[in-house]
Amino acid sequence: MCGICGIIHHDLSRPVDREVLAAMNRTLVRRGPDDEGFFLDQGAGLAMRRLSIIDVSGGQQPMISEDGSIVAVCNGELYNFQSIREELEAKGHVFTTRSDAEILPHLYEEEGADFVARLNGMFGLALWDKRTRTLLIARDRMGQKPLYWTQQEGRFLFGSELKAILAHPSVDRSVDRANLAKYLAYEYVPAPHTICEGIFKLEPGQLLVLRDGVISTRFYWDVPTGYEAHGITVDEAAEELTRLMALSVQRRLLSDVPLGLFLSGGLDSSSICAMMARFMPPQDIKSFSIAFSEKSFDESSFARQVAEHFGTDHRERTVTPAELQGLLPEVMAFLDEPLGDASIIPTFALARFTREHVTVALGGDGGDELFAGYPTFQAEKYAATYRRLPAFLRRGCIEPIARRLPVSDENISFDFKVKQFLKGANIEAMARHFFWMGSFAPAEQATLLAFDPHADIFDDLGNIERRALTASPGNRLLYAYMKLYLAEDILTKVDRASMGCSLEARAPFLDHEVVEFVARLPYAFKLHGTTMKYLLKKAMDPLLPKGIAHRSKKGFGIPVAKWVKGPLKSMVCDLFAPDKIRREGFFRPEAIASLLDDHFAGRVDNRKKIWTLLIFEQWLERWG
Repeated sequence: MCGICGIIHHDLSRPVDREVLAAMNRTLVRRGPDDEGFFLDQGAGLAMRRLSIIDVSGGQQPMISEDGSIVAVCNGELYNFQSIREELEAKGHVFTTRSDAEILPHLYEEEGADFVARLNGMFGLALWDKRTRTLLIARDRMGQKPLYWTQQEGRFLFGSELKAILAHPSVDRSVDRANLAKYLAYEYVPAPHTICEGIFKLEPGQLLVLRDGVISTRFYWDVPTGYEAHGITVDEAAEELTRLMALSVQRRLLSDVPLGLFLSGGLDSSSICAMMARFMPPQDIKSFSIAFSEKSFDESSFARQVAEHFGTDHRERTVTPAELQGLLPEVMAFLDEPLGDASIIPTFALARFTREHVTVALGGDGGDELFAGYPTFQAEKYAATYRRLPAFLRRGCIEPIARRLPVSDENISFDFKVKQFLKGANIEAMARHFFWMGSFAPAEQATLLAFDPHADIFDDLGNIERRALTASPGNRLLYAYMKLYLAEDILTKVDRASMGCSLEARAPFLDHEVVEFVARLPYAFKLHGTTMKYLLKKAMDPLLPKGIAHRSKKGFGIPVAKWVKGPLKSMVCDLFAPDKIRREGFFRPEAIASLLDDHFAGRVDNRKKIWTLLIFEQWLERWG
């Protein structure tokens, strides 16, 4: 696991300033504290920071072909590198390390730009071809590893994180106001956009080629949407899923450093534990969880139940609200693009605790998006019924009653769920899900923003729908969740939180063979009636302790509503001081004051809105 960055001048006679490249690279030190490497050519420079996982002593990057003409740097892991290496050795290629990244220049020599389609892994990579003066950068299929880029003032810059690009002295840091509006809607900025004007994210499964100052991009892979496999029974699908998950977990156990498991006691992480137990003595499985002193947020008893069932070497740490609040400044120190998901704080707490014992951890990310595991998928069914009710009943009776429900600060409380449901129930199709998951609807932004973003906030949804037109409505919805919520929220959160403490996080559910198989199954295998994750439960229930597969989803939240009213109130008031907000020019001070007054008085639960704004304001102070 590493961080990578680079500079390519359009005028290749201009030398790259090594000190500037080194400054960009230093911003990635958390991603790679063990080593650094540089390559400088006329007009081109690549750099990397390394977290040593495979071939600890000999896997330094950049990796260079035998004749010195191809240079590669890579952030991530390539799980199938050994079979590819054997194939390349049979063709006469010579290797000098045991590193997975060393296959890259050799595979490129054999297959050109198509080489990325051969890789099974999570990665952000860059390759410089000195012969043709061509740069290639690529991101893994599901977007587990990030990659940012920009083209400004006659140069192309790229980096594993936005901060690497912002470290270049000539880069414009201006906030892109249209993308700020997207952030307020989704709680993240969806790729290919970023919060900064003129800076972009490479999308999952995308390859970018730069030659003679000209950029071209293409997708080398996408989640399949073309057909559904109707000639398979649920039992057959469960058996095949178990086989594929076992292979995926086995691939991700390869490591030359200590390895463990994030264990929440939910279906997803417990399933990974069950698969790990097929390949490791149970006592060698190091599992980790955190407990919350706030009981409505705590699920540590389930993690202990699973650990005891499999006999893992389990470690648990209880964190208090004060400890979690204390992590906010450190999180904001490495969170270089706004992310309104408050669960990044407990995720960082878990990652830091885990890093005290291991360098690699497997987790259950992706299970909810593959198998329809969020309550919003159930809500979709209820929304269809609700929309058939007479308008006078909905608007004249149900919605006024819901507004009068007592406000609770508990995790995913009844009033919170009802009000969120009604917020999106009358919105058309796919957009309602991102109303449910997000913070500010367009009408709310019209009151909040001090400018007109001149953009369709949800145009990204339209692009996604067009890419999945041949899928069934249910599978099209899952496709959108994978492209947006999974890639831009969940995987961003886990990448930044784990890399923030130099821990590598691996996600077996996101092996592309697993994704391709599940994506082609009928939607009813995933949401069966109102049973979420039906197929995964059927496959894993026999392997897990009683009740684990079918217990209610709790999530990984923190008591934001209480924090804003209590220990963070002073900070919130300072961040949203009217004169400061007016000076910045993004929001109307009176709109924010109204949000705060309603929340402090307990009239309205504005936790999501306030937190989303708080994260942007903190980002603006540090990075803007």
